[in-house]
Amino acid sequence: MRTKFSSLKPIRDPSAPVSDPTSPDSHPSLPNSDPLPPDASQVVHRGLGGGSRCPLIAGLLRFRPVGYGLKGEPPADIPATTRQKATLPFPKVENRSARLLHHRMAKTPTAPAQGELDAKEAARLARFERTKANRRGRRAPAILPAKLTRTSAFAPRRKGLVTDSNFVRVYAVRPHSVIEVRGRELGSQHRDAIVALFRTRAARFEIRNPEWREAADFRVPQKVVYYETSTTWRALLQATGRTAHVNNLATLLRSLEELRAVSFRVYAGSFEQYEAGVKRGRLPSAGFSDTLISRISWEGVGLDGRVTVRYGEWLKDVFESKSLVSLDADVYFKLRSDYAKALWPYIDGKPGHSWIDAPDAVALCGEDYAAVTTRRRLKLREELRQAFDDLVTAGGLASWSCETIGQGRGKTYRYRYVHAKPRQGELTLMSTAAKS
Repeated sequence: MRTKFSSLKPIRDPSAPVSDPTSPDSHPSLPNSDPLPPDASQVVHRGLGGGSRCPLIAGLLRFRPVGYGLKGEPPADIPATTRQKATLPFPKVENRSARLLHHRMAKTPTAPAQGELDAKEAARLARFERTKANRRGRRAPAILPAKLTRTSAFAPRRKGLVTDSNFVRVYAVRPHSVIEVRGRELGSQHRDAIVALFRTRAARFEIRNPEWREAADFRVPQKVVYYETSTTWRALLQATGRTAHVNNLATLLRSLEELRAVSFRVYAGSFEQYEAGVKRGRLPSAGFSDTLISRISWEGVGLDGRVTVRYGEWLKDVFESKSLVSLDADVYFKLRSDYAKALWPYIDGKPGHSWIDAPDAVALCGEDYAAVTTRRRLKLREELRQAFDDLVTAGGLASWSCETIGQGRGKTYRYRYVHAKPRQGELTLMSTAAKS
């Protein structure tokens, strides 16, 4: 027997009371759970009789997953602290993709605002200002690597050098550098040649690597960078302070070839790391081994003939990283004492220093002050006094003095000096004080 549609009861009787479907008491067969959200009370199945809402759908809506609700908010029964932690990373974000995007944007560092500088640019400008303040008005200075101005790899003499190819010696200047020289001993004439080379400007060249191919190994660079100095024999001899004569060409070329034959092993760590590594019989620290000069070529034997010197990989890296020090070469080539030539790069390369201890000064000359005898110490202090007098005569220092530190066996000496050319920052302060 079919039921006519007219026999169905009306959907809702306005006069009849309506029970609250969100109350657990209205559905005793369902477990006691969270109250339904306001939107669930509007769900009505018109196909089932009576004015009541569908109990099946209303019961299913009770079982919501614990977490974010229909509107992105946590349930009310979660504690306040948990609810706060849950909503902090993703505040009311509808879906998972949007939450992930919001999380990534929160981790991305923001660019500096307009008018502000990042840390790298601020450090570069600070270094530029510091370099500008340390200028001393040098004319045609020599631009040397900082390691070569704080090392004792060049002995303070011209004769009696060890020329054995098996020569190996470690030159340590605490705490600045530890350099191992292999091949032969270097002297003042080699230091003169390298200072003259760095007095002329080096040019940067970039060529295509002949070993590079399409789809080659990523470790093979596409371009090769090298630095070289191209000048004339006359200009190079004038830079060393020698007479521009053809008889001096062979002497200068021999010094450059001996520099090219020597291998420098430079350790990057401290002297304590070097000593600990040597005692264990291992490599002390990170570093490199390379020659200062890789190639020498010349076009003629006349004074106006071109000579080209290509630097090694270490000097190329030094030029690229700008780890350079400006040295007053005019004062250097006026010096008569080999000990003064060993001290001047260190003194002129550290503008903020005004004194040096006797052990450090002796270390720059290639000897250990604590290991030598008392008679040798007396001789070394005499050489240092003559070296400082020579620095004053050449115009590098205005004055110097020696003071005694300590007593008895622990007594040592400290040499204080005043640079002849004040720094640009000092001139600015002097002019400001004079105006005030």
